[in-house]
Amino acid sequence: MLAALLTIAAALWTLVIIATPLAAARGFLPVPVLFVYSVGALICHQRPDRSFHLAGIQMPVCARCFGLYAAGAAGLLIAWGVRSMWSMPRSREVLAVAALPIAISVGLEWMGLIATTNLVRSMTAVPLGLTAGFVVIAVLGERPRPYRR
Repeated sequence: MLAALLTIAAALWTLVIIATPLAAARGFLPVPVLFVYSVGALICHQRPDRSFHLAGIQMPVCARCFGLYAAGAAGLLIAWGVRSMWSMPRSREVLAVAALPIAISVGLEWMGLIATTNLVRSMTAVPLGLTAGFVVIAVLGERPRPYRR
C-alpha cells in the first residue's frame, strides 16, 4: 500500500512540476503556483540559469532535480512490472553506481573542467532516479525473513 502511495505521489509531483509554470504563464491559480514554488525552494536552489523554462516561466526545481524526480517516478512505475529485485546490499551498490554520473559531472563542473547544460544536468540524474524507484519498490516489497542460524 505504501509503495502504491509513493508511486502515485511521485508521478503527481512530476506532473505538478511541469504543470506549474504552464499554469503561471496563463495566469491560473496564483496561490497554488506560489505554494509549489515555495515547496520547490525548500528542496532545490532554483537557480534560473540551471532550470528548464516552460512557456517562458522557470520550473519550480532545477534541471538536475527535475531529471531525478521524473526518473524516480518512472522507476517506481516500471518497477511494478519487474518480478526480480535486488537485495539490500546489492541495492546500495547499484545506487552508488547510479549516483556516479551526477558526482562526476558536479565534480568536473566545480573544478572548472566542463560547462554542462541543463539537458546534461537532467540526464545525469536519470540513472539515480530510475534506480531509486526500483530500490523503493524492492525495499517496500520485501517480506521479513525467518531467523536462521
